[in-house]
Amino acid sequence: MAPTNLLELLERAAAGSEDNGMSAYSPGYIAGPAKRLSYNELLQFAQGNAPILHHIPGVTDSTVFLLHFDDHLDGFEWLWSVIAAGHLPAISTPMTNDMGQRKRHLLHLETLLHHPVIITRDRLVPDFADLGDKLHIRTIEDLQSRNGLHDMEKPRQKARHELAALMLTSGSTGNAKAVELRHGQILEAVRGKALHHGTKHEDTFFNWIGLDHVANLTEVHLHAMSLAANQVHVSAIDLLADPMTFLRVISKHQVAYTFAPNFFLASLRKCLEREDSSKTQLNLSSLRALISGGEANVTETCEAVTNLLAQYKAPKNFVRPGFGMTETCAGSIYGLDCPAYDVKRRTEFTSLGSSVPGLSMRVVKDDGLVALANEIGDLQVSGSMVFRGYYNNPSATEDAFTSDGWFMTGDRAYIDVAGNLNLSGRAKESIIINGVKHFPHELEAAIEDAKIRGVEPSYTVTFAHRPKGSQTEALCVLYLPSYESNDVKSRVETRSAISEIAVRQCSARPHLILPLGKDVFFKTSLGKLSRTKMRVAFENGSYAVYEELNDHYLQSWQTSQCQSSTTATENMILRIFSSIVEAPESDLGIEQSLFDLGVSSVELLRIVSAVNKELKPSKPATIASVMLNPTIRKLAASLEPSAAGTYTPAVTIQSRGSRTPLWLVHPGVGEVLIFFGLAKYITDRPVYALRSRGFDGEPFFESISDCVAKYYSEMKRIQPQGPYAIAGYSYGGTIAFELSKIMRKQGDQIKFLGVIDQPPNIQARMHYSNWTNVAITLAKFVEIVDESETDALYQRLRDLSRDEVLSHLLSMTTQEHLNTMAMDKSKLSRWADLALNNHAMARQYEPSGRAPAMDVFYADRPDGFYAKTGEEMMMKHLYQWQEFTEDGVAFHRVHGTHNDMLRGGNVASFYRTLEAAMQDRGV
Repeated sequence: MAPTNLLELLERAAAGSEDNGMSAYSPGYIAGPAKRLSYNELLQFAQGNAPILHHIPGVTDSTVFLLHFDDHLDGFEWLWSVIAAGHLPAISTPMTNDMGQRKRHLLHLETLLHHPVIITRDRLVPDFADLGDKLHIRTIEDLQSRNGLHDMEKPRQKARHELAALMLTSGSTGNAKAVELRHGQILEAVRGKALHHGTKHEDTFFNWIGLDHVANLTEVHLHAMSLAANQVHVSAIDLLADPMTFLRVISKHQVAYTFAPNFFLASLRKCLEREDSSKTQLNLSSLRALISGGEANVTETCEAVTNLLAQYKAPKNFVRPGFGMTETCAGSIYGLDCPAYDVKRRTEFTSLGSSVPGLSMRVVKDDGLVALANEIGDLQVSGSMVFRGYYNNPSATEDAFTSDGWFMTGDRAYIDVAGNLNLSGRAKESIIINGVKHFPHELEAAIEDAKIRGVEPSYTVTFAHRPKGSQTEALCVLYLPSYESNDVKSRVETRSAISEIAVRQCSARPHLILPLGKDVFFKTSLGKLSRTKMRVAFENGSYAVYEELNDHYLQSWQTSQCQSSTTATENMILRIFSSIVEAPESDLGIEQSLFDLGVSSVELLRIVSAVNKELKPSKPATIASVMLNPTIRKLAASLEPSAAGTYTPAVTIQSRGSRTPLWLVHPGVGEVLIFFGLAKYITDRPVYALRSRGFDGEPFFESISDCVAKYYSEMKRIQPQGPYAIAGYSYGGTIAFELSKIMRKQGDQIKFLGVIDQPPNIQARMHYSNWTNVAITLAKFVEIVDESETDALYQRLRDLSRDEVLSHLLSMTTQEHLNTMAMDKSKLSRWADLALNNHAMARQYEPSGRAPAMDVFYADRPDGFYAKTGEEMMMKHLYQWQEFTEDGVAFHRVHGTHNDMLRGGNVASFYRTLEAAMQDRGV
């Protein structure tokens, strides 16, 4: 007898296989062992947690539990705990970096979900934008401390028609809709998938998408569970950083069923075409179905990937382009004969095939009649696997369905004579980049909010465009310039500023940034721009004259500013730069700085690795040599055997802008890579970073005064006159404070002094450091070790020799990862010596004297040596800075931990806090 609800589905999986279940790899640790959780263990975990959730004060039968996690197993464990307790789970989407939008989104969910109970981890509480007093947040650390304190009767069995879960359709615009997924609907969906693809108990399923997406929840997780089959989960960041990891996981676990959108297949193709197959040991014979959706699949890409993987024993038709939405429990229409069917038809994009049992599809023309074969119209679907409505949103539900009950997908399509679905566009405006949907109005608002000099307000249009022959969609930006047409310098600077904003918003550089005349901007009587009309005009060639003029000016600027590469070394470095930053070689000049291209710290490490691999210089490139020689010409010269190596403290991370430069001082590890993410947000002032001496064999500093004197001399060399703005992170806060005292003594004007999560009294913390825990910290910095492992790892390694510590740390990852990070045993050893020397210099440090006004930034979760909470850190330690300033201290709480406050999703909010503080100081 078939299960009637999801809890029965899990119970049957647990009973049907004692060992089968889930394997999950922690982010950054794909080379290590996976965490294992059988279906039986998952069921026991859920049943044990159910009473805890049920007895949370204020919880009723109608309470919604909003789950917010960034770890696969956390999400699954607490999803099933909520289901076992008889309650309704909703899955939170990743938070936007825009704090205003984030707050609006969270307050909207608070209303939409009727004051839900939010379940998360302690470290993720800051994601909720200081709204803790308005939200009902419970952390799993707190809940698990109550395990065994409560009992509950087994909840009533849910019927097929009852709600099983809520999935959010949007998490960034403040108007998310919650899709109602019902028990019977989900069970029909996974049954239909299994029948359509022929999946079975012996198969292994593989997912790398977050639980907030149905590509994870229904396409893989519940599909596999319905068969009591094994499933493997990996973090997306590991696959995006190295697409070949995708294939290695398939080979290692003999995966039969997985998912990858078109953009990822395109990236995989690039890697495969560069790969030496004779050196790549893969067995992909198990791979039967690679579901691909989310954006149109390019036939040529699917054919190329199929042919490239054939050498590793992959079958001929494993790529299965599909159509699905949250509202249809992910994939519901799939092609089973790709790419052969599409190659034969000579179509640019693949067919999406036929529908699974439980779904019907039709295409309706603009006149309301059902379309015949090959006639384009609106795609509509119906059936037992299609949702019935949006939670607490009757108007959106009504708008989503036709009068006869068919769901309107919002896509334009046709059904060919063989009965296969083919998409031909989207009725609603959106931009899909790297498989992620972005909305034009959000990007336009970001460009407007930046108040870019050169952009006329309210005349910016963005849209998606697929260049002919391209494998993916690209972004186009049209704007009205405020400069004269022949002002080429302003044209170039405006283009760069828009590009940087697009990279921040969409993680991709625009295909086209084009200034237009005011007369071509279509505005309605209400002053609204028509994106559709302007996109159509662009694609019809109406703006060709503007494109030619723009190309002419940009080419003339490049010719005047850049010289062509003249040596074999320069040519090779040009190719490396072009490949890694994904910019055409024609757009790169040999005098153009990498930092002006917005290079990330990971890209920098990849450049170091590629230069050494391809050029094999007698004097290998290092992080320092690339940072200090960030142009093609300078880097090529630095690699010459005759080049003299001279220590230079300052790295120019951002050279543009006319406002007061910002000087950033390194943390205790001595490197400045941590500042790269922050510098991307600063476009109106130069940004310099000071790094320690000794990375390339130079003698270490002997004292803090020695270090400060060298840094001061460097600052005066680059910026002879004030006013000055300085900020130091962690250990760098101490150095910044000492610099400010010297500068005041010399009569320099300091308008801004920032100390980032560093107290004035640091002796005890510096004495706590030893070589082993410093080496572990550095291993964490280069993503060899996860932060959660550091304490246990130190206990295992503290009595080992230095060489044994290094060997153990390096064995925790792959050689490929070490190459990417430009790291080996000697470099890690040297770095640990340098970092420990920095700590040793400060073991006798006593703060004295006074700086002018100071701004102190402190993390939600500080260095555990000092305190458990940000407030405790501020009151017990950071508040002491008041004794060492003349004009007082302004304190600023920022999101994240001490270690990640300048990383990832925390960077944008930190930048906003920093920028506001600097403005308050008149900088």
